[in-house]
Amino acid sequence: MKYTFKAKGHPNVTSKHRSTFEVTQDTDMSLAGDCIVGVSSKASLNEIPQQMREAIQNENTQIHVILETENAHDEIIGYGHPSLTLDHPTDMVCRRSDYTCSRTLMIRADKAAVDLNPDLVEDLKSGKTLKVTLIVQST
Repeated sequence: MKYTFKAKGHPNVTSKHRSTFEVTQDTDMSLAGDCIVGVSSKASLNEIPQQMREAIQNENTQIHVILETENAHDEIIGYGHPSLTLDHPTDMVCRRSDYTCSRTLMIRADKAAVDLNPDLVEDLKSGKTLKVTLIVQST
């Protein structure tokens, strides 16, 4: 299953967070939001198709998040979990840890904001469009 949406970069993207990265529907961000890599997202967790949501709520499901700008891309792999509610109205957070809350899309991710492709981060700092693709594979 595949789901794609757009977001935008922002001059305050620092991509320094060591355990998460986030895409939000909020239109602005501060420098303190060092996990945020995309703003003005055209999708929220609530809008992920039902069949995909059900798959994400299984701990054996592998989730691939592909982040792309015109000059760079990166891929992050993590896992679903039964306690993911996927109901936050604006934020979508991918976590290295096992922590879950309404904002969590996936856990046990293999990368956080600090690990992302530097060319991708530079594009995001300059406000370029971010294409986000979620690929969900049940095992």
